[in-house]
Amino acid sequence: MYDQVQAVATEPEIATLDMASLLLKAYELGDTIIDSAPVANYLYWQSEVANNTEVKEIQREFNKAKELFEECQRFGRFHPNYHEAKDKVKEVEAKLQAIACVRQFKEQEQQLDELLHEVATTIARAVSETIKVPSNEKGAGAGGGCGSGGSCSCGSGGCG
Repeated sequence: MYDQVQAVATEPEIATLDMASLLLKAYELGDTIIDSAPVANYLYWQSEVANNTEVKEIQREFNKAKELFEECQRFGRFHPNYHEAKDKVKEVEAKLQAIACVRQFKEQEQQLDELLHEVATTIARAVSETIKVPSNEKGAGAGGGCGSGGSCSCGSGGCG
């Protein structure tokens, strides 16, 4: 294997040919993923969320609550309305979580995320066990979601 890698590194025409082949395989993998059931499910539920009038109404309510909270947050927990504003954001977010299409969207998003992480890990491990692959875990305070700057309060960072 070392001789093969060495040949690729020292012979530019082979490196170009191998890179073109590698890119072609990457595009094929991308197309396979795009045509997969997890992507189809994700896109379906994303559309359902985007077209749901109840979700849009609650998103507007959430954005107002979030603006108030961000204003309070500038001064931290010492702002007189900090806890009230924080509770309002959580309350509105819970309303969104109660909508079936939002829950389905989040579930499909999680499944797609897991698929993509598994593919990335498989590719990295095929090259070397020492290549770092970002963790797929969303620990406390980590991850996206509307509470961290997304466009809605679904918590997934992708609604709307």
